[in-house]
Amino acid sequence: MKSTSSTVGTEVNRRRFLAATGSAFAALSASGCSMASMKSAPVAKAARGQTGFGPLVSDPAGMLDLPEGFSYRILSRLGDTMDDGLSVPDKADGMGCLDLGGGKIALVRNHELIPSDGSGGTLKAGYGKHQGNIVPGGTTTLVLDAETLRVEQQYRSLAGTIRNCSGGITPWGSWLTCEEAPTGPGQRYGAGLEQNHGWVFEVPAGARRQLEAVPLTAMGRFNHEAACVDPRTGIVYMTEDRDDSVFYRFLPEVPGDLAKGGRLQAMAAVDGTTDSRNWPANDMQSRMSLRAPKQVRWIDLDDVEAPQDDLRTRAAAQGALLIARGEGLHMGLDEMYICSTSGGAAGYGQIFRLMPGYDGAADRFELFFESESPDQFNFGDNLVTSPFGDLIVCEDQYTDPVDNHLRGITPAGQAYAFGRLHRQTELAGGCFSPDGKWFFVNIYSPTMTVAITGPWA
Repeated sequence: MKSTSSTVGTEVNRRRFLAATGSAFAALSASGCSMASMKSAPVAKAARGQTGFGPLVSDPAGMLDLPEGFSYRILSRLGDTMDDGLSVPDKADGMGCLDLGGGKIALVRNHELIPSDGSGGTLKAGYGKHQGNIVPGGTTTLVLDAETLRVEQQYRSLAGTIRNCSGGITPWGSWLTCEEAPTGPGQRYGAGLEQNHGWVFEVPAGARRQLEAVPLTAMGRFNHEAACVDPRTGIVYMTEDRDDSVFYRFLPEVPGDLAKGGRLQAMAAVDGTTDSRNWPANDMQSRMSLRAPKQVRWIDLDDVEAPQDDLRTRAAAQGALLIARGEGLHMGLDEMYICSTSGGAAGYGQIFRLMPGYDGAADRFELFFESESPDQFNFGDNLVTSPFGDLIVCEDQYTDPVDNHLRGITPAGQAYAFGRLHRQTELAGGCFSPDGKWFFVNIYSPTMTVAITGPWA
């Protein structure tokens, strides 16, 4: 198949993004930036008269229970032969859906692989090696007909990385894939590695071939999880999967061109509270209350390539807010949601909301939801804002056996079950098609990518 340039579509979208927002970036400062003319897609409020979509109906195939009227299709699975001759690798995790134009959409899918995992074939190029072999982590891309969801192309789009966990889409048409692996030669888990890992990489959705993997080192080296871009400012926000993680943002020198470098910051303590985890051992007076937004500030970080994997501890020493295992992160309309997998008094997880300030206003941060029981959600991981106003959260619980669900959270903070997986693995990478008709999600291992549709509103 004749391939299109790996950068033409992305560069056109990047130029449009810069043209739409350029004047707003002249006033970048430590406290934020001016309002851009672009806005994220509107998020409609749910018009349903009930919480959720009703009880789950048992799947005759015994895989994924969904509410009445909803159905799923399997688009891709472990071992499928791809157009480049490789096969679909395992451990499908974070994923983004982007519009390619011309009635085509792309799913860029992470594979959270470690050096001992299979790669789906012989990799000829990639970022890093282990004992002379290219490490198997990276991304695959599916190009779909937007109407029929026919898979028109499927290929390796990035290789040579480790534990590509989650990431985020950009307004200029690419996927930021994040390594949850701050390791390298002479470091823990680093035996046999030839490069330092723990970076963010950018993958244009319309590449149509495997790309050269270039780490965006200015965005920091840590146990990366997810990323999202505020389309009004170009600022990139990032989570970190550690019990004592912090929340980061990256102010690029050239919004829309992350390779040009920029400034990395961590969110400071909120109104004197330095620990958002609300764990029972915490001081009661320092706990975060629900739905009580507070102004926040940001702390500049140095030595962001962090050869000692100490970025979060140095940030905390400067007064950064601690978060329990920051994982899912997604941008809605002028606000973003952050999932803390193991936070909260019960330890089942929390969701925070950050409302960036524009036109010189301060950012505001609040505890949006805290799970009190496994029936609300149990170890939420990836999350996404939906076209109908709710959040959809993918569970990644550690019970034995596991019983992972897709959980909905309404704008009022009410939780409900949207799906139940009958496999001993997690659901990951939930994302909606640009028209809101399809919800895509990965079954982690053995890998399957499914598309769900039904009466959304």
